[in-house]
Amino acid sequence: MGASRIPRLLRGPAALPAVLLLLPLLLLAGGCTREEAQKPGKPEEGLGSGSPFTGLAGRGGPVLGVKIDNAEPARPQAGLERADIVYVERVETGLSRLLAVYSSHRPERAGPVRSARESDVELLEQFGRPALAFSGAQSKLLPVIDEAPLFPVGPDKAGDAYVRDPAKPVPHNLFVRPEQALAAAPDADRPRDIGFRFGPAPKGGEATAERTVRYPAASFGFTWDAGEKRWLISFDGTPAATAAGGRLSAATVVVQHVKIRDSDFGDRSGNVSPFTETVGAGKAEVLRGGRSHQARWERGSAGDGTEFTDADGERLRFARGPVWVVFTE
Repeated sequence: MGASRIPRLLRGPAALPAVLLLLPLLLLAGGCTREEAQKPGKPEEGLGSGSPFTGLAGRGGPVLGVKIDNAEPARPQAGLERADIVYVERVETGLSRLLAVYSSHRPERAGPVRSARESDVELLEQFGRPALAFSGAQSKLLPVIDEAPLFPVGPDKAGDAYVRDPAKPVPHNLFVRPEQALAAAPDADRPRDIGFRFGPAPKGGEATAERTVRYPAASFGFTWDAGEKRWLISFDGTPAATAAGGRLSAATVVVQHVKIRDSDFGDRSGNVSPFTETVGAGKAEVLRGGRSHQARWERGSAGDGTEFTDADGERLRFARGPVWVVFTE
């Protein structure tokens, strides 16, 4: 702005008192509330200087995905409460497994770790070249994983990162130590924009105290806790606990409606593995602040992030904190 366009009140030695008097009005005129202006270090709306995965302060370290068991003998899982993002996927016979993404925090251990699926390869490509901890995969799928833009850090490549817990039955007792796993993938990418946006709650939405997503042989419940300002999570109708006895929760829950079809791979029992199509477009529900917001998701290619928009085509903002994404038809 040239000097000729600056008001006389804001020029010269007497400018400072005038600027101080006008600052609140200038902030409000620019669309910033007094409350927002008084919050030091608050990340900018969208990405700002915060994590592109949670919107919280700090960009985070290398990205590690961990394929986590969700069968009843595997619970309570370790390390889920430290994940930035948790993806919920349908697997054989209508059961579920989880893909936890870590960057901001590295728990001492995470798991139980189970085998990867073809869907994981496509889903993880939006993160660049992350590391992936998994217990193995169907033999025909292993070459696909090895050729994918990621760093496989299974027991065959990072054996020192894995431990067995004798308190749990096989195969639900394999755990990974993220610090050691990432040591085997020193070039794993750091966080990048994957399409999420964070900031003030969007207008509208429908008051929602509970939401349940059902698979043929599994279910996920999300109950709004106004005191904690989090969605409390349940597995198969039972509160989902952490290994330390706390309650699993999320700041934002996305119910993403996708196409789930048969893949070219199967398990040892001859069951065909589902393939979850995360490239494309479709409907979604974004749960935040005790309300449900209808949205549209779009992801142009495997290397692109996933954008969530409202009815007007505007990017739909998430609450800052952990995000759970549940894929369902």
